[in-house]
Amino acid sequence: MNINRKGIQGALRIALAAVLLAVSFSQAQAANQGNIRIGAKSFTEQRLLATMTQLYLQHLGYNVDVTWGLSTSISRPAQLNNELDMVWEYTGTSLLTYNHIDEVLDSEQSYKRVSELDGKQGLVWLAPTDFNNTYAIAMPEEIAKENGDLRTLSEFAKWTREHPDQYMLFAMDYDFAGRADGLPGLDKKYHFGFSRGEKRSMDPGLVYLALRNQQAFGGVVYTTDGRINAFNLRVLDDDLHFFPAYNAAPVVRADYLEQHPQLRAQMKRITDLLDDQTIRSLNTRVDVDQQSANTVARDFLSKHGLI
Repeated sequence: MNINRKGIQGALRIALAAVLLAVSFSQAQAANQGNIRIGAKSFTEQRLLATMTQLYLQHLGYNVDVTWGLSTSISRPAQLNNELDMVWEYTGTSLLTYNHIDEVLDSEQSYKRVSELDGKQGLVWLAPTDFNNTYAIAMPEEIAKENGDLRTLSEFAKWTREHPDQYMLFAMDYDFAGRADGLPGLDKKYHFGFSRGEKRSMDPGLVYLALRNQQAFGGVVYTTDGRINAFNLRVLDDDLHFFPAYNAAPVVRADYLEQHPQLRAQMKRITDLLDDQTIRSLNTRVDVDQQSANTVARDFLSKHGLI
């Protein structure tokens, strides 16, 4: 049997050239995704979401610049001033803090309302996650049991009013102290008996440590945080329904999305994967198991075929 080696070699060269051309075209497409500036707030869940987004979008060919450790009071103005293109935001934060709406709305209603209100300011809410990371007040389980087996915020508020001479420390993150959906609004609703010296603002991670070590009798926690169970904390029932739903979603400048419309579908691949159990598990790996946010985010993306 005669073999036409020249013909085979020619065919192989053509095939190789086609592969190289396809790779080059793919790389060129990826390189054309453009630059994106992302803002991240200063707690674990935000670090995870921003890191996840950074790794994913870099894989797709974006040049990603992340500004870390922002407060709520800084992230929204920075986005409105065209200093950031995208921020992972929470519906409750936009509803109360940015738009001063104090109606009791469910998750779907909250998302619809903030989409309308923020849309007037040139911001677009992309598809939301299924997880609701609302604020809550927690106590060390032992302290709650020893002081009347407190289970609701109304009982907690009454207890603080009835013990004005007992030095107690209430721990909260820096943002919560001044937010409309934070202590000012909560105190107006429940009428706590805190003295000025009993209220202490600190890094969010230190709040959990203060509660675990019983250095604080109560403090502000996030309901998707794995340290609630790990540190044996009792979350008090918000029986007067102060806190709204806080479903997370990427919020993008409308002008950026107009130039990069593919971002909507790209980000939905991440948000579709995130529910309460998933995000709590990811947060636990960072806060309790002491794994880096980069490692946890990369594992998650790899598991789901996103990088």
